[in-house]
Formats: sequence, structure tokens, C-alpha cells
Amino acid sequence: MTPHPVKYKCGAWLFVAPLLDAAPANRTSSFGARASIKLFMQENGSPLYGFSAELIDGQPLGLGYFRGRVLLIVNTASHCGFTPQYAALEELYRQYNRRGFEVLAFPSNQFGRQEPGTAAEIAEFCSRNYKVSFPLFAKIDVNGAEAHPLYQWLKEQKRGFLGFSRIPWNFTKFLIDRKGEVVSRHAPSTDPMKLALAIEALLREQ
Repeated sequence: MTPHPVKYKCGAWLFVAPLLDAAPANRTSSFGARASIKLFMQENGSPLYGFSAELIDGQPLGLGYFRGRVLLIVNTASHCGFTPQYAALEELYRQYNRRGFEVLAFPSNQFGRQEPGTAAEIAEFCSRNYKVSFPLFAKIDVNGAEAHPLYQWLKEQKRGFLGFSRIPWNFTKFLIDRKGEVVSRHAPSTDPMKLALAIEALLREQ
């Protein structure tokens, strides 16, 4: 279900970005931080590839592992009215994975406490009920002060209804192109299968 272990630059962006606010009176330090960010962008492209997260089994994985692939990033829950969308997400994954498509699922318990289980329970639920074979990550926050840095970035790249950045509920979806740029954001109620044409179009881009 999870990708094979790989070598990666773990969270490089997370270590560089905070330097922008450090020692504001020290021009040399600030210049050095900005130069580091510029170098990081030149070497790594989108900031997306500098983030890292834990897989459902606790193994850390840098998102640079997915460089050059079309991604659908979704915050999920096991006891939600939208939980059956797992079936459509798996269908999309099986249909397009060989062409360079990935679904990345991030369980969260922030909406109605609808993901209360342990990592093992979440993994077993997804496997038993929906035969999920795409990458599942460890449970995270997607809103608030403890929101995962990936989601802090995603929300700023594509805001939602009326310009609000906050994730409204489980199964909010972000579609990412091969360059690591956020192309679109989709509401929890959006049927994943309705994104098939957009995914097809992005897969054709090189």
C-alpha cells in the first residue's frame, strides 16, 4: 500500500523558510536565508517537494518522492458521510497510476471527530472496506495552529469558497500538476470521478 523506502531531502523547505523571520536586524543573515531559499527552489522546483510527512505505518517520506507525478491530495476520515468517496479515489488511482498519477490521503480527526482510530485501525478500515492501495499518511491537523505545513501551503495556493483558506470538512481535494503546482481545489461534496477529465489533461502534459 505504501511506496518503497527511498532517499530524500527531508523537509528542506521547513528548515529554510523560518530563517526569513530570524534576526531581522542582521542583513547578512537575512540575505543568506533568502539565498538559501532561492538555491532550494532552483534545485527542487515547487516547495511541495520540500515537505515531508509520516506514512500510516510511521515511516517518514519526503514528498520529493512524487516529483513529476500528478497528485490528488485529500484529507480523509473513516466515519464521514463522504467516506464512500474512498471507492472512487481507489478507482482513479488504479486507472491512472501507471501513467503517473497518485492519490495521497491524509486522515484528520478535526471534523466532527470522525477519524478517532489509531493508525493501524485506519489502515485496516481502508483496506477491508475499500481495498485502498494508494498511499495513506498518518493522521494530521489540516487547520489551526498545529496544521501540517503541507496543508498550510496548500490552503494558501488555492483558497476555497468566498476566498477562505480554511479546510471546510473531510474530503477536500487539491489537484497538483507534474510541476508541483496546485491547479485546483475541490469541495468535499465533489465526486472524485468528476475530476477524471482534469487528471487526464494533466497527465498528457510533460
